[in-house]
Amino acid sequence: MSDTPSLTPFVTINTHNIALLFAQYLNSQHITCEVKQAEEGFVLYCDPNQINQAKTLFEEFIQQPNNPKYQQSAWQSNDTTQVKRSYPSLLSEFKRQFIAGSGTVTTSVFLIIWAVFASAFIFKTDTLYNLLMFYGVVSIDSFLANPLKLIGPAFIHFSWLHIIFNSMWWWQLGGAIEQRLGKGALLNLLLVSAVVSNCAQFVASGPYFGGLSGVVYALLGYVAALGYFAPRVGLGLPTNIMFFMLAWLAFGYLDLLPVKFANTAHTVGLISGVVLAYISSKKLRNSR
Repeated sequence: MSDTPSLTPFVTINTHNIALLFAQYLNSQHITCEVKQAEEGFVLYCDPNQINQAKTLFEEFIQQPNNPKYQQSAWQSNDTTQVKRSYPSLLSEFKRQFIAGSGTVTTSVFLIIWAVFASAFIFKTDTLYNLLMFYGVVSIDSFLANPLKLIGPAFIHFSWLHIIFNSMWWWQLGGAIEQRLGKGALLNLLLVSAVVSNCAQFVASGPYFGGLSGVVYALLGYVAALGYFAPRVGLGLPTNIMFFMLAWLAFGYLDLLPVKFANTAHTVGLISGVVLAYISSKKLRNSR
């Protein structure tokens, strides 16, 4: 029998594993905590007399969620904190988490890149590709004739693996940014990183390139750097993921695969993301 009604809600967490992990940690610190599933996520309840202490510990948790002490407390716990409502089916839970992690900009770009890809690989027309390919010759006249070409290559993909990789990371990282900082922040990051990475790649190799990878690396740099500059925002990347993506970036320069990597776009995108994260952190500090 649950005594949740006598407890006070103090935080909502989207992911049930994280909610359970933190709840177990609170219980290990002798702070009564229960988790209850709600429409907006997983709500943590605790004793009203201990709520200030719980909030303080939560601030520490969001800054260092990978600290071993949290997992250790879960391992050492004799009891498993339970969610006070039966879970939905695996499919419905996946759909809920998938949709909850997005926003208007995230979804729009996701649909656009798949529509462009489908036009060429399913419907066998290159009209959209020709419209979006970078300028053959960069000039004021060519820009005024089609400004879209400045960012257009970001929406072009040349293989199934290419688009699946980029759209997956776009959804994950872009969705997190839009959820935390809003549509404007993600749209600004998309436009700036697409322009600078496309222009850099054009200088390096000419107009025949495409892919959202430059933007994806910008998102990667932004999330990782903002996690360092402004940890209270709640964005960040596990070290192993960051290491993998940087290793993949370095691997592209070795030129060992038959496919060509837009290495310059990736590198410039990553740098632009870090710079934009630094600017965002300054704005966030000044807005307090």
